[in-house]
Amino acid sequence: MTDQATAARLTALPPLAADAPLDAKLARTQQVLAACLGAPCFSARQTAVAYTGGKDSGVVLHQWRTVLAEQGLGPLRAISVDTGLKFPQVTAFRDKLADDWGVELTLARPAVDLASYPVAQDKLACCRDLKIIPLHSALAGTGTTLLFSGIRRDEHPSRADRPYLEARPATDVAPAHWQANPILDWTEMDIWAFITGLGLPYCELYHEGYRSLGCMPCTKPCEGCVLGDDAERAGRDQDKERQLEALTSLGYF
Repeated sequence: MTDQATAARLTALPPLAADAPLDAKLARTQQVLAACLGAPCFSARQTAVAYTGGKDSGVVLHQWRTVLAEQGLGPLRAISVDTGLKFPQVTAFRDKLADDWGVELTLARPAVDLASYPVAQDKLACCRDLKIIPLHSALAGTGTTLLFSGIRRDEHPSRADRPYLEARPATDVAPAHWQANPILDWTEMDIWAFITGLGLPYCELYHEGYRSLGCMPCTKPCEGCVLGDDAERAGRDQDKERQLEALTSLGYF
C-alpha cells in the first residue's frame, strides 16, 4: 500500500523536540498523514486507525477523519483490540464515539476462554494471546495494509527512536503491513491541550486518576502523579512495561 519511497521520505524527517510548539507537531502529524494519503497505492478501505478508546488514538482518529473528510474519501475505519478485559467505561465510550463519528469499527477479540485462561500470569504470553494475535487476525481479515497508531516517543524508552512509518513483517497470522505513527512527537500535555482546545470527547476514567488505559488486571490509577511528569504509565503493570520492546517485536504497537 505505502511504497518504499514514502517510507524513506518520512524516515528522513528529524524528530521534533518535546518542547516544540504544538502547532509544529500538528503540522508534522498532518505531513505524515498526507504522505500516506499520497502514496501510489493508497486506499482508505485498506487503512485503519488502531483505536483503543484512549486519548492518544482518539487524537489520531480525529486527525485521520479530518483528512478523509477534506478529500471526500472514506470509509473511516478503525480496529480496536478488545481483550474482554477492558474497562466497561472504555468500551462504552469507544462504541459511542464510533457511532457518533461514523467509524467502521472492527473489534479484534481473542479466541480463548477467559474463564480458564491464566490472565496476566505471564505478561508476554497474555498480551500475545489476547492482543497481538487478535490484532493480526483482524488485519488479515479486513485486508488492512496500513495501520495508524497513537504511540508517542515520551511514553516509554522503547518508543523513543521509532520512525513515523515502519514496515511490519508478516507473521503466522498477519500479512506484512505498514504502521504509521503520526503523533510520535506529541507529549501528554500536547494531547490534552489539543483535546480540550477542540472540545473533543474522552473517556471518563481520565477524571478518576487514570492517565493511561489498558486492561483492568494490569491498570490502576496513577497515585500521586502529576500531569506532564514522566510517570504517565506508572499505573500500568510494570512487569509488562519492562517487556514492551519484546511485545513490539512480536507485532504489537
